[in-house]
This record gives sequence, structure tokens and C-alpha cells, in this order.
Amino acid sequence: MAEQQPFNIVIIGQNGRLQYEAALFAASLRHASPDFAGRLFVATPRPGPLWQKDVSIRNGQVLELLARLGAEVLPFDSERFGDSYPNGNKIEALMALPEGAPFVFFDSDTLITGELSEVPFDFDRPSASLRREGTWPKPTLYGPGIEAIWRALYDRFDLDFASSQDPDQPEGHWRRYLYFNAGFFYGACPRQFGARFADYATSIRDDLPVELVGQALDPWLDQVALPLVIHSFGGGRDTLAPGYLDGRTSCHYRLFPLLYARESDRVIEVLEEVAAPNWIKKVLKTYEPIKRMVYQGRGAKVRALFDQANLPRREQLIRNRIKSEGLWMR
Repeated sequence: MAEQQPFNIVIIGQNGRLQYEAALFAASLRHASPDFAGRLFVATPRPGPLWQKDVSIRNGQVLELLARLGAEVLPFDSERFGDSYPNGNKIEALMALPEGAPFVFFDSDTLITGELSEVPFDFDRPSASLRREGTWPKPTLYGPGIEAIWRALYDRFDLDFASSQDPDQPEGHWRRYLYFNAGFFYGACPRQFGARFADYATSIRDDLPVELVGQALDPWLDQVALPLVIHSFGGGRDTLAPGYLDGRTSCHYRLFPLLYARESDRVIEVLEEVAAPNWIKKVLKTYEPIKRMVYQGRGAKVRALFDQANLPRREQLIRNRIKSEGLWMR
């Protein structure tokens, strides 16, 4: 295998849940990917007019743990989103990263479970997570249909719509159209990628194409704009071999009850190994869901509710079962 091009990683960290997830991510990176040679940035929004309160990381224990794990806290300015759309943090943080250095963005609620240096990224052909459901758009009874909605977006930004489609999928099926989960994505230059991402997202938000009237953009705006950005840089759905990310080298677990319910034994093994050292445990256990799920055994109780070889097809059914047993936390 050819030597991997050096790259940086960025995740979002802020006061509350995300700071603990960021610390756990950093610990899993150092544990499972010891050959990773790039920089790990924990991007945190600076206070500003678009935030009602300071959401930056202020917990001294968390900051000390992040530093010990080799993570660099990276403040950035919120100029377009802030409180009105916190998912916009993943867009605006990109423009604070080193220019011209390839990057991989991960959602903070991700564990690294394998050696990232072995992942064959092609940063000149960006891509993102295909671990998704058909969450957007939801065509209304009287139209327009899903094809017309996506076509309007490609037309807005002078992009070739036909070449973005998967001809193996039928017209009108959501999988035919380029759609990603924004749990990870990557590219060659974070500032160029971030600037285009911000421009596309704000154009859609501030000047809604008529075909999108009636479509929810919160919390989907980033996932609406992301495939357009990726396509504009020459990327797509097939530029990274399946099984690397969202597979043997990373897991976007999202919530700890869902992790224990549906992820592999390997993911749970990594989680519990990473969280075990006392110098990590003393910080992570101050966050209630980690304390209850990982350290006090509720996670094992959640796992016992499900047959991992025969899980419910819909996530909502998994959530409902966990809630019915009084084990749901977030």
C-alpha cells in the first residue's frame, strides 16, 4: 500500500456534552491509531454576537486532558451560524485550519477503532459518510418530487446534476441522488472547502429555491449542502473503498445507548479500553451518560436487550425499546 499523505483531523468541542466526546475521541485516536502523524484540532467557537452565551470549552480538567492527549484547542469565529444553526460549527471551523493541508472532519461522537494511516484517502476527490438514511428531502403530496428538488440545487450552483446520480438506483429513489451523513468528510484544503460549504449553505438558507419550500432545513442544512460541495470539488460516493471509515477504523456512534445497542463487540471493547485509565476516567466520569453507561454498567444492560444479528431496521424502534426500559440517556 502506498504511503498515506499526511493530513490533519478536526472535531468540534464546546461546553457540555461535546467536550467529553472530544476527549473520548482524542483518547481513542491515540489508542487505536498510534501511527497517526498529523495534528488533531478540537475547534471551539469563540464568544460573539451570534451566540447567546459563551459555549467555548472552559472546564480545566477537560482542557488538561485534551492537552495530555496531544489535541490542540482551536478557537474560531462564528460569522454565519452560531445559535441559529449550531451544526454550522463544522463549516466555519474549517476556515481556521492550516491552509492547503489535507483534512478529515469527524463528528465528536465518533470513536477511532483502527489505524487511520491505512485509510486510502484521495484528498483531491473528497467524500463523506454513506452511513445514512433517506432523511432529506421529504417530498410533499403535491410535489415537487425528490429529483426536482435536487436538480434545483445543482442548477443553483451551476453543477452537473446528471453525473452526480447513481444509475444503478431507480429514478425517484433517494439513494440515486448524492446524499451523505456529515459525520465525516474530507478534502484537500479546509479553507477552500469551508468557504464553498459556507457559501452554498447560506445561499440555500437565505434564498431558498422555490422547489425547497416546505422542506425542513434544520437540522439538515449541512447535509443538503455537503453533497453539492463534494461534487463541485470532483468527489463523490465511490472515492473511498467501503469498510474503512464507518467500519474497521472509525465508528460514528452518536449516542451512548445507541452504541451499546447496535455497534460491534470491537467498538465496545475499544470504548471500554480507552476509558479505563484512571487519568482519563476521572474526567470522563464527570459526564453522566459516560458514568452510567460505561462505568456503572447500564451499557451492558442496553446491549442485553438486543440481538445484534437481528436489530430492528429503524433506529426509532431501537430508541423506543431502550426508553421503555428506562435506560435512555443523552
